Amino acid sequence: MVRSQARPGGRQDRSDAFNSDCPAREILDHITSRWGVLILTALREGPLRFSELHGYIGGISEKMLSHTLRTFVRDGLVARSVAPTVPPRVSYELTDLGRGLTEPMHEFLGWIRVHTAEVVRAQQQFDGHSGGTPAR
Repeated sequence: MVRSQARPGGRQDRSDAFNSDCPAREILDHITSRWGVLILTALREGPLRFSELHGYIGGISEKMLSHTLRTFVRDGLVARSVAPTVPPRVSYELTDLGRGLTEPMHEFLGWIRVHTAEVVRAQQQFDGHSGGTPAR
């Protein structure tokens, strides 16, 4: 990743996530939240209802799923649609913007799948040499 250069007067480019005042920092927080990557990647295959997403993503609470989906709808990454049925049938799907984001995420999760055993071994080796205390 390339950092943008400071502008005259000491201001940095507003699209620089390294700048604490950059709006990109908030978007980065949303996407990389504990559940963000999993929700967006789960929607990659097509629209899902809330209950389907909840069942698909192990360990997420309904409250957190609802909050994160609302955030992604606000960010323009996910579209929420309500079918006029009784009860209403609500589903979520990626927007074009969200689909573009999930391509690199899919590769990222693929890397994690391939290298999980190596990382776990490294953690175990580190923990064995450091008395079990992770570095800070």
